[in-house]
Amino acid sequence: MNALKSAVDIAKDALLSGAWIYPFHGIIYFVSHPSLYRAVQPVLAKCLLISGGITGAMFFFTYLPQVAFLALFSGPLAFAAAAVLVLGESYGLVVMATKMFILEDAQDKIFDAVLLQQGHEALVSSDRRIETRRSGIKTVGKSLTKPLSLFSKDGIIRYIISLPLNSVPVVGTTIFLLYNGQKAGPRYHARYFQLKGTNVQDRQAIIAKMKGAYTAFGAVALALNLIPVGGLVFNFTSTVGAALWAGDLEKKHRGSSGHVAPVPVEIEATS
Repeated sequence: MNALKSAVDIAKDALLSGAWIYPFHGIIYFVSHPSLYRAVQPVLAKCLLISGGITGAMFFFTYLPQVAFLALFSGPLAFAAAAVLVLGESYGLVVMATKMFILEDAQDKIFDAVLLQQGHEALVSSDRRIETRRSGIKTVGKSLTKPLSLFSKDGIIRYIISLPLNSVPVVGTTIFLLYNGQKAGPRYHARYFQLKGTNVQDRQAIIAKMKGAYTAFGAVALALNLIPVGGLVFNFTSTVGAALWAGDLEKKHRGSSGHVAPVPVEIEATS
């Protein structure tokens, strides 16, 4: 009973936090700032090829067998439930194939670039070389530390164990997104914590205090990631959204509610 009440409270906090809107803000910001998608275009092309190949193969080899199995429990809804399951399985494989080897540096660089564009140079310069050209355009250089690992074995295990929830249309998928979003959300701010030099204990305390907000962000980001093939594009836009959120948190902590003039930033393409 306590577990159910806790889950309801987290879901309520997630809805009221407003953090679920930031992945959508990230999409708009990414599209309206060509320098961002030009910088990650080479990486994105590789990831889309990998994602398309894995998703296509999964649907070709596993979709109909899963429809047949789920028809025993879901009846006519088996076609939709099997599609969600295959998308979830494909995403798990895509994550393992891309995040460890391709996405880490690119996502950190995009996160830092957005913070810099929002006027948080002092925060970004704590772990990133920044140069200012005569024209006033700032250049995002190399990170001073090793890129954070975005791959979590615990997260993958949690994800795999909860995948069968998607066999229950709507309700099961909602629980699946919230359950995994609770762990996925904080990972989008891992770079933010690194830039601020937040220790493990303080980071855990912040995540616990903002559990609802991080669950909301993580659930929406995961839902976008499950979109066939294009989900990897939303991986970047959610990173942008996380940076916008971090920028707003910084202004709130400093007691600043005023508008910050955008800063022109140039980002070297990540191969």
